[in-house]
Amino acid sequence: MSQNRFIWDWALPALVGVAIAALLLVVFPQLRGSAPSPAMEDRQGPVSYARAVNLAGPAVVNIYTRTAVPQRRHPLFSDPLFRRLFDNMNVPQRERMQSNLGSGVIVSDTGYILTNHHVVDQADAIVILLADGREAQARLVGSDADFDLAVLKIELTDLTSIAVGKPEAAQVGDIVLAIGNPFGVGQTVTQGIISAKGRHLENSGRGGYLQNFLQTDAAVNPGNSGGALVDSQGRLLGINTSILNQSGYSGGISFAIPANIAFKVMQDIIAYGRVVPGWLGIEASAISPQMAREFNLSSAGGVMVTAIYNEGPAHTAGLKPGDVITHIDGLPIGDGKQGEATMATLRPGDTVSITFVRDGSAHTVEATVSVKPKPSTATD
Repeated sequence: MSQNRFIWDWALPALVGVAIAALLLVVFPQLRGSAPSPAMEDRQGPVSYARAVNLAGPAVVNIYTRTAVPQRRHPLFSDPLFRRLFDNMNVPQRERMQSNLGSGVIVSDTGYILTNHHVVDQADAIVILLADGREAQARLVGSDADFDLAVLKIELTDLTSIAVGKPEAAQVGDIVLAIGNPFGVGQTVTQGIISAKGRHLENSGRGGYLQNFLQTDAAVNPGNSGGALVDSQGRLLGINTSILNQSGYSGGISFAIPANIAFKVMQDIIAYGRVVPGWLGIEASAISPQMAREFNLSSAGGVMVTAIYNEGPAHTAGLKPGDVITHIDGLPIGDGKQGEATMATLRPGDTVSITFVRDGSAHTVEATVSVKPKPSTATD
């Protein structure tokens, strides 16, 4: 009996304590321990990007080029006193081989590789070193200096091509990886974020037609050119092409050609031997804030049509001089640079929607993209 009483004397306070604790948790739910919500876990990101690298890495190749460069034979040629004399003489020359390096991306199981035009420009020989150690001579299918893109072809089997992402859906702040061959040390991966989109580089000397670069702070150095910029899933977002640094080394700002534009250029080069840009048949100018006020526009975004080409796509769709185009295929065109970039992704025969403002009212029409005819006249 005394033993039962002893147990009851100890159990009763414990039961009361548990009941009070349960009551407090009901009344004050904030006292409960909480596990991270799925949304919070998603924002934390993965601990490692090894899976993305394992998926994309085998598709990124090292590119070595060799170019024959004329070289003077005479030992006194370097002497300033004799240089002018030799320049006026027919002095025999010899050739030396100049090597260059870069990167490329296998985009097709049949052996097509995308890289930069400036990596292979004027090369006499192009050698591809795959991630698995194999080497192959590459054939230059074609290139375009304005887009700074080149298409190569190798004849090997069992190739791993890269999966392609959606650069148009990428957002500032997204994690990206740059994979390439910096300084010829071998395949290297650097990590950063997309720091801006739709960049236009004035006087860059590369990508003269393209005005829609992806900007990243992932370290990109000499030798990375032509390599892959991929997302955290290992999908291709762009082709690394340019560094914003006078020294030539990565300073935290570099640029990549969006994959959708690069693929359009590649398809044109393979099919036509050259890039065939889309054409709507208009001439337009950016809208200043003053023009926006005069025409009662809500913003200065968009371009004003100054001329229409007879029987061109825009003319057939019903556009007129004085119309203000604000969107192409639902995408804002800003001061026109984004519009040019959008047109760069289109091919003749594609149908696009054009949103424009006329007399204060918004309208949307469809136009069929065509190729700009060589002899053409614009009407005011």
